[in-house]
Amino acid sequence: MKAEQVSPEVMLAEDIAGFTHDPLSYARYAFPWGEAALVDVNGPREWQGDVLNAIGLHLRNPGTRHEPLRIAIASGHGIGKSALISMIVDWATDTCENTRVVLTANTEAQLRTKTWPEVIKWRLLSITASWWKATKTGLFSLFAGYSESWRCDAVTWSEQNTEAFAGLHNKGSRIVIIFDEASNIADKVWEVTEGALTDENTEIIWIAFGNPTRNTGRFRECFGRYRHLWKTRQIDSRTVEGTNKKFLQEMVDTYGADSDIVKVRVRGIFPSASSMQFIGTDLVEAAQQRQPVVLANDPLIYGVDCARFGDDASVLAKRQGRDARSRPWKKWRGVDTMTLAGDIALEAQKDHPDAIMVDVGAMGAGVVDRLRQLLPGTLIVEVNFGGKGRDTAWAAGVTIRTANKRAEIWSSMRAWLEHGAIPADDEELKDDLTNPEYTFDQDQRIVLEKKEHMKARGLPSPDRGDALACTFAQPVAPKVPKSRDPASYIPRPVSGHYDRYAELGD
Repeated sequence: MKAEQVSPEVMLAEDIAGFTHDPLSYARYAFPWGEAALVDVNGPREWQGDVLNAIGLHLRNPGTRHEPLRIAIASGHGIGKSALISMIVDWATDTCENTRVVLTANTEAQLRTKTWPEVIKWRLLSITASWWKATKTGLFSLFAGYSESWRCDAVTWSEQNTEAFAGLHNKGSRIVIIFDEASNIADKVWEVTEGALTDENTEIIWIAFGNPTRNTGRFRECFGRYRHLWKTRQIDSRTVEGTNKKFLQEMVDTYGADSDIVKVRVRGIFPSASSMQFIGTDLVEAAQQRQPVVLANDPLIYGVDCARFGDDASVLAKRQGRDARSRPWKKWRGVDTMTLAGDIALEAQKDHPDAIMVDVGAMGAGVVDRLRQLLPGTLIVEVNFGGKGRDTAWAAGVTIRTANKRAEIWSSMRAWLEHGAIPADDEELKDDLTNPEYTFDQDQRIVLEKKEHMKARGLPSPDRGDALACTFAQPVAPKVPKSRDPASYIPRPVSGHYDRYAELGD
């Protein structure tokens, strides 16, 4: 009698079951290396294989299998951590019945637009893709009766809502917890997650990945006070196959090997400072002490940051060449667009600037329109902070890629501060310039910290810094002396505002 033929589905299930405690072999088996989207890749990168092997060694040892395994990886940029996260998710869910995986990241945007799409991509590439239903928030088993108990959830966190981590238990099976960009996940979430490590006879794996952007917090402490609990590794991007070595070396050449930006984004080392300042305090203090130097043909540029009401202020910065100190700046609170535009026009009557560059967010569009009415002979430039950023010269032969217009103009301003002069006694400006932090997007472009994120850290909006940055929105050629005729600055009468600005024509 002929032996009953085993179906391909059963053979696949038996093969996958053989990798229950061997995630590295699983990764080599489950994905189409050398084909399709992985056509130029022969298998996991060396460091990825090391992590997968470490998980396997822990689980294959009966003495450690049911002890929590904690792994913390601090790395530079572009090493393939999202790919490894995806491999771990697929191995964990495929090889153990009723596995629970919880994945979170530093922000909802990171989780929803970067980490989770990568997980879905690898899930669809896997040989077991047909076993799973993928949604925007999770992966769910398609085996009958297991859709709720056998799953991976992409969970956003907040310090006020930590239930997803506090209630994570799966006694007798497997729990995997993954933190992506772990430096910026609140300490409270780490503390609550520890409650998931108490189930007995359970395989528990907790992995924290990220660029080491902060010198404080629980991710940093994995490498310090809690290092006896964690298996840690710090990875230099230059040592990893497949990274952009030219770009990484440009960063080293531009910022210096011991700069915080290179430590964090290239070397995988925690920064010297407590935060990732985009502009260093020493650079700002030097600009406060430097004597301004002005050439006769340097254009005079106004930069305007607009704020309607509340704690934020509208600010007018004045810069001529390397001198942003000699002419007094102006600040307003709680004024409407017409008043703000009119007051700026009065300043223009005295100074005759070659250009006025205005942040058009919030109330700025109205200010731009009104200034064009009042100053028909003046170049008025709209500055859209969210617009496309250009490559920006940082040092000789080196350019910086920026994600948007705000990052571009702040990058230009940072380079200018190497030789420029700013008000010596302006502590608000000093704070505004040194408070913002930065990061990189998925295309390795600089992204400056948003104002709302600064406020969440208890810091004010950098109004004076943004105003000065606006003066770098575009190159300006100086006008010939004839165009500085005060008559060209006489405003057009506008009902309700003519009397206030009639003095412009005096």
